[in-house]
Amino acid sequence: MTNEAIDPVAAGLRTISIEQQGLTAMADALGAPGENGLGSAFRRAVETIAAATGRVIVTGLGKSGHVARKIAATFASTGQPAFFVHATEASHGDLGMVQNGDVVIAVSWSGETPELAAIVTYAKRFANPLIAVTSNCDSALGREADVCLVLPDAHEACPNGLAPTTSTTMQLVIGDALAMALLERKGFTAHDFRIFHPGGKLGARLAFVRDVMHRGDRIPRIRVGARMADAILEMSAKGFGCVGVFDEAGALVGIITDGDLRRHLRSHKIVDTPVEQVMTRSPRTIAPDALVAEALELISRKISALLVVEAGEVVGIIHFHDLLGVGAA
Repeated sequence: MTNEAIDPVAAGLRTISIEQQGLTAMADALGAPGENGLGSAFRRAVETIAAATGRVIVTGLGKSGHVARKIAATFASTGQPAFFVHATEASHGDLGMVQNGDVVIAVSWSGETPELAAIVTYAKRFANPLIAVTSNCDSALGREADVCLVLPDAHEACPNGLAPTTSTTMQLVIGDALAMALLERKGFTAHDFRIFHPGGKLGARLAFVRDVMHRGDRIPRIRVGARMADAILEMSAKGFGCVGVFDEAGALVGIITDGDLRRHLRSHKIVDTPVEQVMTRSPRTIAPDALVAEALELISRKISALLVVEAGEVVGIIHFHDLLGVGAA
């Protein structure tokens, strides 16, 4: 039977609130001082993974298994070789995926999942470091683990206290925390990230400006001392809604945009005005080795194009439409 009187929004907010309480408890535990707490175990887990010569094998069953699969994917996408091994399939041949030098992370809220026995026994037999993610360090899994990440007891968001909700959220977050700690330890950059994410909008945003920019004669240019009439013609011809102003030595000294032009339209002598009286000095620029994501952030700030500068020389221009074209915006 259904209860149509239940407010779904209230139920949703209650779920979020309960899960937030679980995350707060976990954050408090992680930050608490002491050699036997979660923080100390977390440090050992990070050091154990960082010191491994092999991969990270993440395993689990049921809802914990789904979380384990996501943890493995997060590790892999941030430069730490990893994959998921199903706890049940492990005892039917998939133990062959585990090699010397691998680290095993086993995820089980109770720590008593019987299907984990095969991979736990295998890890102990062949000296693969075993990291447990559980709520009970005195469980079968916790006792066998080299490092036990004990998550604090928390109420499930399920009103019956049955469906894994808060517990799986906490498991997921501790996995993210491990991956991010390793990422920072290795100095993994956005440029490294691009290697593993070449597709879709994320891949487009991780492209370099030099891969997208226009070069050579496509760059709108005008000299100091020229009239605005010439600047307007150059802007119209190149179609970027702006023109760079250069001194006699070829150095960039300013930029004139559509916005600058509109602000001076009240003047009847705008066409005869020297460009330096209209231009914006110290224009915002970007380097060719910057990521497209950075260009998108700058361009979204009320400008439509950026001049690309390398070693003090303008080498290109990138427009918002270029970002649209590669799928970054």
